[in-house]
Amino acid sequence: MEKYNPKKIEKKWQNFWEKKQIFKTREDKAKKKYYVLDMFPYPSAVGLHVGHPEGYTATDIISRYRRMKYQENILHPMGFDAFGLPTENYAIKVNRHPKEITAENISNFKRQLKAFGFSYDWSRQINTSEPDYYKWTQWMFVQLYKMGLAYKKKAPVNWCSSCQTVLAREQVVDGCCERCKHKVIQKDLSQWFFKITKYADELLGGLDKIDWPEPIKEMQRNWIGRKQGINIRYKINLKNKKSLSQDNNSQDHYIEVFTTRPDTNFGATFITIAPDSVYVNQLKNYFANKKEIEKYITEANKKSELDRIAEGRKKTGVFTGLYAINQLTNKEMPIYISDFVLASVGTGAVVGVPGHDLRDFEFAEAMGLEVIRVVVGADGDTSPITRPEQVQEQEGTMINSGFLDGLDIHTATEKIMDYLEQKGWGKRAVSYKLRDWLVSRQRYWGAPIPIIYCEKCGEVLVPESDLPVELPDDVDFRPTGESPLVNSKKFHQVKCPQCGATNGVRREVDTMDTFVCSSWYHLRYCDPHNTNKPFNKEKVNQWMPVDLYVGGAEHAVMHLLYARFFTKALRDAGYIDFDEPYLKLRTRE
Repeated sequence: MEKYNPKKIEKKWQNFWEKKQIFKTREDKAKKKYYVLDMFPYPSAVGLHVGHPEGYTATDIISRYRRMKYQENILHPMGFDAFGLPTENYAIKVNRHPKEITAENISNFKRQLKAFGFSYDWSRQINTSEPDYYKWTQWMFVQLYKMGLAYKKKAPVNWCSSCQTVLAREQVVDGCCERCKHKVIQKDLSQWFFKITKYADELLGGLDKIDWPEPIKEMQRNWIGRKQGINIRYKINLKNKKSLSQDNNSQDHYIEVFTTRPDTNFGATFITIAPDSVYVNQLKNYFANKKEIEKYITEANKKSELDRIAEGRKKTGVFTGLYAINQLTNKEMPIYISDFVLASVGTGAVVGVPGHDLRDFEFAEAMGLEVIRVVVGADGDTSPITRPEQVQEQEGTMINSGFLDGLDIHTATEKIMDYLEQKGWGKRAVSYKLRDWLVSRQRYWGAPIPIIYCEKCGEVLVPESDLPVELPDDVDFRPTGESPLVNSKKFHQVKCPQCGATNGVRREVDTMDTFVCSSWYHLRYCDPHNTNKPFNKEKVNQWMPVDLYVGGAEHAVMHLLYARFFTKALRDAGYIDFDEPYLKLRTRE
């Protein structure tokens, strides 16, 4: 037998497979389908890394096996996630246009992938930075906007001063940008969001229907962070102060707090509100030490959310001079502002029960506040709580709690919630950790957001017939802190779709997060050459959901969560007939 020569033999059979189109997907409805998908790569300048062929080899084996063993109709495509910061940052470094570099990188990636002999159907290749793809990414934005799922608002956002752009909460790791590792700060900007929170319960419940690794599911459950509890209203004691309102029922007289442990409320001794909460604005005219408070808030707003809630971080705060009444004990509770409380979590306020919550205990210790024990654990310790290890957060029996005494904490929780609702002091509620998806980016290399601003008509959608809104080439794409599209003359030569005006009319200059592109790419593979719509519904329903999806676990609460959100939104809009994009997921790790 001739000595094995990989260069010769591999090339021979790869040429044969390509000539005979062995791996081309057939639209044969008589055969059972099997959709095998890899997470498509960012086409970086360095080419493939070892993690790429690791996963791609696995899916290639599965594809070949099922094709031969079961004679199944296999869809096994490949494409390129070509927009985004990696390519743009490299383009800035070498002072070349991202479009040129992307084309070169894709050519190299494709050469490398073909050298492995993977059984991809290259006739279905997609490139997210091509207008014939991002036209439909923009179309997706339009549909979400029409459904009330895309909106713009001013909000404190995560800002990476190195990348000169905002980041979604999911893209901040340990207080740093996941891309460049630079420290993230808070900045107030008007930004576009997708209302992923509308689907929080469905995203949570759907995890029980799919074959995914349990650690990935658990990461999504924790990220969604659904908690059942109660909103309790505490009246603010405004004696010796001018009334906030003539209406005694005005919410300005109250601070509302969400808690999952109302059973411990007989031990509540203080209230803390977030520096950026609505309560600060409502009560600011009644604060006792305004200068100190203003200084504290200014410093707090410079920190990222992750910095503020970091485990073990020393608790800080400032007293407002105001008190709230604990209805259960009729005791006054001092109201503090503290940066360990987040405006985006619950109601932006926390009731402090330092005997039974470690963060509250740390705050009480720092401020010299009272600590009251109202739960006895299995150790039977009833002594005053003076050390962190005495803080009883889990199981136990109620003491010092009036009509709750002797009950276990779970029974007490239900009983006190009934009582608070009967008294009109509280109402059962559900809280989520999940926040809406921030999709605006102040960078060049991304899909332009299809919105026009008219001085007369305001915010106007670009008509679907005018898509794609193409990226202009008359810009300096180096980041400055605002989108490079601001300075393009060609880009803003546009008329208002509603009134026809050309003066006082400009396009939205932010581009979309690259994760928007990858939230629906699996659908485009089913019908990649369709020029009239993003995909044919019949073809998508034929191939989807994906039977096996393989990629990196690092995308658990970004790409994988976003793709599930897109699927549910498109289903509700009537464009697809299924609930989940990926039936089975396996990760390289």
